[in-house]
Amino acid sequence: MSYSLLFLLALLFCLGSASETTMTSAQILELATTPTSPQSTAAWLRPGGTSWTEGGTVSQSLSNFTGSVDSHGTCQCSVSLPDTTFPADRVERLEFKAHVLSQKFEREFSKVKEYVQLISVYEKKLLNLTVRVEVMEKDSISYTELDFELIKLEVREMHRLVIQLKENFAGSTDIIDMLEVEIRNMTLLVEKLETLDQNNVLSIRRQISALKTKLKECEASKSDLVPATPPPPAPGSCSHGGVVNISAPSMVQLNWRGFSYKYGAWGRDYSPQHPERTLYWVAPLNTDARVLEYYRLYDSLDNLLIYSHFRNNRIVYGQGGGTVAFNNNLYVNWYNGRNIAKINLTTNAIEVNQPLPLAAYNNRFSYANVNWQDIDLAVDEQALWVIYATEASTGNIVISKLNDTTLQVISTWVTKQYKPSVSNAFMVCGVLYATRTLNTKTEEIFYYYDTNTEREGNLAITMRKMQERIQSINYHPFDQKLYVYNDGYLLNYDLVFLQKPRQPV
Repeated sequence: MSYSLLFLLALLFCLGSASETTMTSAQILELATTPTSPQSTAAWLRPGGTSWTEGGTVSQSLSNFTGSVDSHGTCQCSVSLPDTTFPADRVERLEFKAHVLSQKFEREFSKVKEYVQLISVYEKKLLNLTVRVEVMEKDSISYTELDFELIKLEVREMHRLVIQLKENFAGSTDIIDMLEVEIRNMTLLVEKLETLDQNNVLSIRRQISALKTKLKECEASKSDLVPATPPPPAPGSCSHGGVVNISAPSMVQLNWRGFSYKYGAWGRDYSPQHPERTLYWVAPLNTDARVLEYYRLYDSLDNLLIYSHFRNNRIVYGQGGGTVAFNNNLYVNWYNGRNIAKINLTTNAIEVNQPLPLAAYNNRFSYANVNWQDIDLAVDEQALWVIYATEASTGNIVISKLNDTTLQVISTWVTKQYKPSVSNAFMVCGVLYATRTLNTKTEEIFYYYDTNTEREGNLAITMRKMQERIQSINYHPFDQKLYVYNDGYLLNYDLVFLQKPRQPV
């Protein structure tokens, strides 16, 4: 409208200056109300091109237009519009930014709605949890780590009772086998619950109670008992005829470093002067299955069960899982060689580091399925032993008795058994017992060599296992148990001995 007004003013000046042109008020009004366009601003010129400024004076404020009258008396004007046009591009940018901000606001507002809903859900969960805690407080029930350990002890007691029933029960043992499977499943369930909701302890207790009832009924109904198993020989005694059987495995604990540490060794320190001493050691290898860097000591089995009151020690470095403890010293194959190191368990100091003459090392003759165990140390009632192979023995097992103070070799025996075909070995009363793998759940004690008589032969004693591979076996003369490291799990086995001493050939 402002452009039309300006055009009207210009037209009035034009009419006032040209006497030969007349225009009515209606025509002027029509010009004022007609929309302007770029075409309407075309110059109106008189014949001869006379400029409007020639016909009269023009005020300074209206100097941005020119006009003329043609031969027919028609007034023609040309108006120059000002440069300060409306900033339409800025308005468009402003509208776009406003639209973007509106979309962001909508998104954030929808998130707020979701958060409000989540808060409502969590509020209900917290209310439910509060009610459960109040119920537990009213019932005066407290669940701690010790509750799980007590349950484990009860399950182990039932497992021992089942083993005893199997040994003493005449006839079919299908029911007992079924109970044993249930107890094993219960053990796995308890271990799983330790990492889950501990409030399920009460349910597990009910199941254990039901299993105990079944065991009592089974024990009460057993008949035709065979004679009881003869008592084992006195602790530390060799007044028997050698190993003739072995118990089912008893799983003690997962090693303290976790599932990833599948290789290593564990056992109980044996001292002939203090055979009742209960110092337990656990030595997992690093995840490379080669380097022994850390080991842990426990003053009792109870502490080992709940990972408490322990001492961590570091050495640089042992190699393989052929470690053993004897007389408060840890004996290990030293890293990347045939040396044997003696480490004081009180000070963690290396007191002796002595090479084993002619011993092959670094996987030259290691055990089957277990690397870096060319040199395997062992303890029995008589001495400290080392099981290894040499190039001269063409890989067959060599047994040497060591001086536990100086690590000097006292005596040596060469067997006819090829070491890489053996999965592991241990010593009992001067007799070497070697194992081999039958399948993923069974090992077999299949070979023995008696250093007392230099007699060797074959056995067929099946040995169940929890996991696929056995990494180390250590024997303790006082409790007459095998301490087995089985893919990271710590297992116990009870040995059964022939009551009459084996006669020399």
